[in-house]
Amino acid sequence: MMPSFGEPGAEVQPAIQSRLEDSLSGVREVAERLGARLRAAIRGRDEVVELVLIALLADGHVLLEDYPGSGKTTLARALGNALEGSEGTEGIAAFRRIQFTPDLLPSDITGTNIFDVETSRFSFRRGPVFAHIVLADEINRTSPKVQAAMLEAMAEKQVTVDNTSYPLDDLFFVIATQNPLDLAGTYPLPTPQLDRFLFKIEMKHIDRASELEVLDQYPRASLEVAHDFPGVTLEEVLAARRQTRSAVHVAPVVKEALVDLARLLRADPRVLQGASTRALVLMLPALQARAVMYGRDFVSPEDVEVLAPYVFKHRLECAPGVEDIDALIAEATAVEIEKLARASLRRG
Repeated sequence: MMPSFGEPGAEVQPAIQSRLEDSLSGVREVAERLGARLRAAIRGRDEVVELVLIALLADGHVLLEDYPGSGKTTLARALGNALEGSEGTEGIAAFRRIQFTPDLLPSDITGTNIFDVETSRFSFRRGPVFAHIVLADEINRTSPKVQAAMLEAMAEKQVTVDNTSYPLDDLFFVIATQNPLDLAGTYPLPTPQLDRFLFKIEMKHIDRASELEVLDQYPRASLEVAHDFPGVTLEEVLAARRQTRSAVHVAPVVKEALVDLARLLRADPRVLQGASTRALVLMLPALQARAVMYGRDFVSPEDVEVLAPYVFKHRLECAPGVEDIDALIAEATAVEIEKLARASLRRG
């Protein structure tokens, strides 16, 4: 588990932006500040917070399978609030929550053209998808047409309205949720939509000690407590992404292990449909992000072992009767981890 970060009211060291461009210590400091803020907002979710930060640095999106009241909105809002000075940047909000319902229309999320009687022209009014952090709440409750609109936004960072494409923000990060139990009236996400999510994270109820911490915090709101911790700027997050991709080494044997792992799963008779090549491409920056968060400038076998279930599980379609997908993935991953353990992964 990643170490705890920071203290309330801790001062942010100056010139972090310049350090981000030439060192990984600045990247880790950005992750530490975000981690401290998110952990203050939601208790007992350290693993979820770490995975969300990895996805943010890797420029991926996250699907949370959770129960009502598990803290998903607080997590997303705390992340949006942590982006200091980003509210209103070029008309883009720091955080927007979209409640998906069966009667939602694509224009309700992407925006629409409005006729201006004074100028006799149409102008584009941006929808809630134009935000740095977007919470797509109960995304499986909306129609396939709306899901397709989200698909373009997540895959290409743009939306198309009346044959005109509008770019989204560079940071654009989606945290989507779905309830694992209440499936009445839902539209299961198709494979192409699931493939756009870097991670699928199953959230359980927090432990007793963490629930007591939440109650002891009353009457202060969780987001108010989180404000005691320093945030980050939009530019720092984007610079951290660039530095992570350029400065963390991915050895050729790691890439070979990912390809062999995917092929091993595809060839397994228990798997009807395996992970795509896109999944492997998306996994590379995630591995780099985890490496830098643990103080390394190279990807290790541990990074592959830890992240593989979150990357592959929602992309596999298994044969009827196969219930323990985690065991299937762990079995295949162990074969490749054994190979990586014998190889040198550092820069030569």
